[in-house]
Amino acid sequence: MFRIRYAAVSLLLLAAACAATAEAADYTKPKVRAITAFVSLERADYARQVAATLAVLREAQRDFEQQGYTVESVRITTQPLAELLRGQSDAQALGFLKELDDLAARENFLPNIGPAMLHDGDDPHTMQLLGEALSTLSQLNASAIIAADDGIHWKVVHAAARLVRYVADHSPHSQGTFNFAATAMLGPYGPFYPGAYHLGAGERLAIGFEGANVVAEVFARTHGDFDAAVAELTRQLTVHARVAEAVGSQVASRHGWTFMGVDPTPAPLADVSIGGAIETFTGARFGSSGTMTAALVITTAVKAVPVRQIGYAGLMVPVMEDKVLARRWAEGTYDIDALLAYSAVCATGIDTVPLPGNISEAQLERIYGDVASLAWKWHKPLAARLLPVAGRKAGEATDFSDQYLFNTKIHPLP
Repeated sequence: MFRIRYAAVSLLLLAAACAATAEAADYTKPKVRAITAFVSLERADYARQVAATLAVLREAQRDFEQQGYTVESVRITTQPLAELLRGQSDAQALGFLKELDDLAARENFLPNIGPAMLHDGDDPHTMQLLGEALSTLSQLNASAIIAADDGIHWKVVHAAARLVRYVADHSPHSQGTFNFAATAMLGPYGPFYPGAYHLGAGERLAIGFEGANVVAEVFARTHGDFDAAVAELTRQLTVHARVAEAVGSQVASRHGWTFMGVDPTPAPLADVSIGGAIETFTGARFGSSGTMTAALVITTAVKAVPVRQIGYAGLMVPVMEDKVLARRWAEGTYDIDALLAYSAVCATGIDTVPLPGNISEAQLERIYGDVASLAWKWHKPLAARLLPVAGRKAGEATDFSDQYLFNTKIHPLP
């Protein structure tokens, strides 16, 4: 039975590769942003478990590379933080997180320790431990869930604001906040960080692309035609999503794992700009009239991709991870209210937004509350990654020192 299933998946992989060659020959392949494994680690055996997981992830990486793709990162997401640290004193817990952070740096993978709080009834002390860890460790990612099917988690909103305020004040350049997100209505097994998490036994796999270049090339060819852009973008995103589905299914089948799906969200980074792609469609600066329409084109196409979808399945607008978006933010062509408006239709929240260093916990709570309210009202996954910069005021530039963040101007508080 295993050999039959393996052969069937291999044929699927071959068919997907042929489709990519035939249907996307004139397009640039996107990078694979994230091959993400979901595991449950045991304190006494975590090093062996990580090594075994990395073997699976690197096998998937090789399969992608054989199809001509570049893989940007492999990632390991653990069980939620309180479960990961259960039975440990604060000193033991922080020591263990330091060991995991060091291991990730040595082995070149991105770790995520899941949500520190999932519900209002969870112990907020876990968030305090997370704040200490994020202030000193550079590899770990984590989150907190501020809204889910049971409603808005106002106590988690409060704890998230307190954590971000603390980490902004205690991490170098305030950069520790970059590795934390408050998520709302986001289900488990999404591949993108920092919001990735799972609640099960592990041995699961998901994949996401850095696909903003595909959007840019499609928009350059469809010249602002809504219907033509939706159709062609759906077609091109599908080509790569089917390759990912085939690779993920094949690797999971080999190891007795479960492939959870593909997040077709076309993530940007640096010069691979979703802001630039949208400007190609509208012929105007990001934030101008027409931006919402272009965003709707993208999400309409993403939702139509006929693979098993997981995660956000929408539009990422990370202010400081995208060079065009960072530049337009400095120019003032859009703001937090605009990001929330786009999120009501098609985006994934307010991401990597720089804020003045004197922002209060109460002000952070209000922003998180707006994101949670919007997500819960429309039952759509959103996240907020807020980056207060200690010592910096509105009108001044950020001072981050990170290859994935592009400094920009800080806006006045809304």
